[in-house]
Amino acid sequence: MTARTEYTEEKRKKGQLVVEEMIRLYCRKHHDGYDRKTGRMCPACRQLSDYARLRSEKCPFMEQKTFCSCCRVHCYHPEMREKIRQVMRFSGPRMLLYHPALALWHVACSVREKRKQRERMGKTG
Repeated sequence: MTARTEYTEEKRKKGQLVVEEMIRLYCRKHHDGYDRKTGRMCPACRQLSDYARLRSEKCPFMEQKTFCSCCRVHCYHPEMREKIRQVMRFSGPRMLLYHPALALWHVACSVREKRKQRERMGKTG
């Protein structure tokens, strides 16, 4: 495995962890099916988490992007895309309280990605 591939896989796994924790936080605050003792999500949130993980595993653009929101191809089914948007809107601001390290990593990656996009636009524009 090359260093580039290792980096891509590490980025993929970290991104999957962020999404899973955001869904878990949403489930904990919104659904009765969340099990506080085990941290197990309700079936609907588990399904969304599994779907998001599968999309990430199949993504051919992982080397060039950080998060799905930065991707030029939106591969989520419209219904699942709306569900993940609801989760992101709710959990995003709260991640700093519940998972500060993941939240800061996400912000740092987002800033880096925006900078890269501006540089690319400057070269082509």
